[in-house]
Amino acid sequence: MHVKIGLSGLPGVGKTTTLLKTIEILEEEGFVVGGMVTEELREDGKRMGFYVLDWMTKEKKVFAHKDFESRFRIGKYGVDIAILEEVGITALQRAMEKADVIVIDEVGKMEVGSKKFVQTVRDILEMDKHLIMTLHKKSRTPLLQEIRRRDDIRMLEVTPINRNLLPFKIVQLIKGERR
Repeated sequence: MHVKIGLSGLPGVGKTTTLLKTIEILEEEGFVVGGMVTEELREDGKRMGFYVLDWMTKEKKVFAHKDFESRFRIGKYGVDIAILEEVGITALQRAMEKADVIVIDEVGKMEVGSKKFVQTVRDILEMDKHLIMTLHKKSRTPLLQEIRRRDDIRMLEVTPINRNLLPFKIVQLIKGERR
């Protein structure tokens, strides 16, 4: 039985941090983890954009930045869909082939600007593999609504109170340990 988990929570609550800690524990337990992780790009302490990282190869590129000239903008960030697809979708496709656990951080407004990303996530949802996704809490995109409506996804909210224990709970769920 493969577990599909959606982590939601307010911006800045620690969804990515929770995911990274979960990955660390899973890898220590011998699981092969693959997929894409987004990281903040900070300059002089200010968030200027986001990287997309292929977890398996560690390749990372900036896909959203305040200074990007792009027709596709989310808030103050220009989004480079080509880079998201080049690094992120390639990472997800590699994970679909080679990983025990697929991670998608994050299914949010920037990412769903790519039709290829949306289709790849849908393909992953239909696979019989462990999956951990972080989801933008307030976003109402069709893909996010679709994910939230699914019966096979266990939604967990990351809060300041539970974020340190959540990685251990997620690993137990994936390993099939019931508590």
